[in-house]
Amino acid sequence: METPKTSPETIYRESPSDGDFLSSPPKSRFSKIRQDPWFQIGLVSFISFCNPGMYNALTGMGGSGQVDSTVSANANVATHACTAATALFIVGTFYKYLGPRLSLLIGGWTYAMYAGALLNSDRVTGGGPFVIAAGALLGLGAAFFWVAQGTIMVTYTNDQTRGRAIGVFWVIFNLGGTIGSLASFGINYHSSSGTVTDSTYIAYIVIMLFGWLLSVLVCSTESLSDKYHGDRIAQEFKSFNWTNLRNTLIQTLHIIFDWKNLCLYPMFYNANVFYSYQQNDVNGLTFNLRTRSLNSALYWIAQMLGGLLMGSLLDLHPLNRRARAKLGWAILFITGMVIWGGGYQFQIWNDQRLKQGLKQKIDYKDGSDFLGGMFLYFFYGAYDSFWQTFCYWVMGTRSNNPVVTAVIVGAYSALKPAGGAMAWRINAEKISPLTQFAMNWGLCIGSLLVAIPTILTIERTNHASDEVVDEEVEKVTPNEL
Repeated sequence: METPKTSPETIYRESPSDGDFLSSPPKSRFSKIRQDPWFQIGLVSFISFCNPGMYNALTGMGGSGQVDSTVSANANVATHACTAATALFIVGTFYKYLGPRLSLLIGGWTYAMYAGALLNSDRVTGGGPFVIAAGALLGLGAAFFWVAQGTIMVTYTNDQTRGRAIGVFWVIFNLGGTIGSLASFGINYHSSSGTVTDSTYIAYIVIMLFGWLLSVLVCSTESLSDKYHGDRIAQEFKSFNWTNLRNTLIQTLHIIFDWKNLCLYPMFYNANVFYSYQQNDVNGLTFNLRTRSLNSALYWIAQMLGGLLMGSLLDLHPLNRRARAKLGWAILFITGMVIWGGGYQFQIWNDQRLKQGLKQKIDYKDGSDFLGGMFLYFFYGAYDSFWQTFCYWVMGTRSNNPVVTAVIVGAYSALKPAGGAMAWRINAEKISPLTQFAMNWGLCIGSLLVAIPTILTIERTNHASDEVVDEEVEKVTPNEL
């Protein structure tokens, strides 16, 4: 039975998810603005600026601002492992029942909680286990946060605007890491302790809580204004019972094991593998505290520029969708070989310095010694944004249905931290930086090669035949859901 089509006005009246405030067409000017898709993209980007953006600023300083990076590395293992365990079958499956707003509210507060645990660890001897436990809880919250964020970003836009939407998100999101790192640079400019001040952590906590509260303004797809492009509107069914759950789990398995999605999973797994090596070994072991903060700011600035560049290229209108996919893949392959090739030369040089006991010695005033590492770290940040922008864009091409997309984003949100947990654990075990570097480079290029079959079969336009995953969902009527 085919799902009946509904107009945006009908969706307003029938949607039970946004409360009485959205049960009828909006009357106020703010309501109309709030229900504009681009406002929602900007809103979720700013929420990300306040929560994971500030978290990135902390971790980007190397060891989350601590002298000994082992505790923060183990906490990151716990964070990534719990996100991986939660994102796919719990959050991805239940997203249709929770919706984006509740998912963000469930997950967002855990970022402030983790920053508070770091503050406690800095003041109390033996606070390491508490930080690790907080990292695990953050992992649970992050799963809810990132599935909602990713689904909003790739389904509230269409094929003509998705790349730019991802680029806008990447600018605003990484502005959080940039501002946080610059603030830390100023606060700790004269510090010689090797750890950040209490005021740094407190500032992060306040900003994170503010971002979390903004989540109450998030709308679901049913509530978007009629300016929203109709080819990507899909009703989200939220009634829950055990029969619905069984059908949902069957659909989830169909989507997860579609071969086109399977070819993307190595890229998803690799998306967070870079961080432990780059943040703790390149930045954390090489530079002093204030220079680590400066490098961290430059890293996130590179992310902003890289996201805008890749997003714009993926929206090039003279090219069809498959040609843009090939272009994005080629950019990742070529820049990956160049940047990681430069990283190899840096790592050989830095290994010699570490053998001489020159750990955390380079200052931003040290001329050529600083500039080489700084430029490499900058391009590492740009490459990460190329990678993740392309992953999100490809996820958006897989389906027009936000329920289906939530499962694919759930897979991304599960595999990405799974790779990150592996990498952070290797880092915590003090595996040699050169070995970690070789692992990163090999995984990057290998996962790109595995993705080729999916890239070559992406439909040229979204008006081509529907994907298998969409057909599976359409077989289930609203009553069955």
